[in-house]
Amino acid sequence: MADRLATAVYVDGYNLYYGRIRGTGFKWLDLPRLFDGVLANQGPESVLVGLRYFSAPAMGRFATHGEASVLAQQDYHRALQHVHAERFSLTLGTHSIDRSGTKLPRYVEGRPYDRNDRVKVWKLEEKQTDVNLALRMYRDACSARFHQLVVCSNDSDAAPALAAIRGDFPGIVLGVVIPSRPPDACGRRPASSVLSVRADWTRHYLRDEELAAAQLPERVHTGRKPIRRPEHW
Repeated sequence: MADRLATAVYVDGYNLYYGRIRGTGFKWLDLPRLFDGVLANQGPESVLVGLRYFSAPAMGRFATHGEASVLAQQDYHRALQHVHAERFSLTLGTHSIDRSGTKLPRYVEGRPYDRNDRVKVWKLEEKQTDVNLALRMYRDACSARFHQLVVCSNDSDAAPALAAIRGDFPGIVLGVVIPSRPPDACGRRPASSVLSVRADWTRHYLRDEELAAAQLPERVHTGRKPIRRPEHW
């Protein structure tokens, strides 16, 4: 292992979902397998030791498929934990709901911003993911177990963690994987430059063929009742 880069990967689950997975058939994604390939393409010396996944529990009342979405997410997490027990860890944050109805300015095509024209909206926010991810990255840097840390996110909130690790542990290689579509794809979101400038390397997109090749089995055998890919996935 002396010549290998022991690597930990930190995945912002909702950022990955909304940036790359939503609306595709790749939701049953084997994340460690995907990043084994990503890291191998980046440099054959990299070896994935741990993948840290950060998310928040789905809320049935706001999900397209109601409680089925909650069960699907739970099955997905259990499948990853079973298949990659030694390399996969899950950290869940929370959601906050503004039950009074937040008033925000109305958007009207072709009309300038009017702060007085406001409508009530549901405001659902994911909480703790950014902090949990940043703390885990910094603690892993302190542990001296890893030579490379890679964050999969397009959220600029991860920038302070990268900057702190760069300043305090200059020997650690930092990578960024933007969960986005290839440059020629429709609906592609722009990459956050504040992450790239703090990293040694950046991967700007994930290809369909990479995601298709890194799917969990349709049925994950556990020794008891198998975990099945959700039908609506």
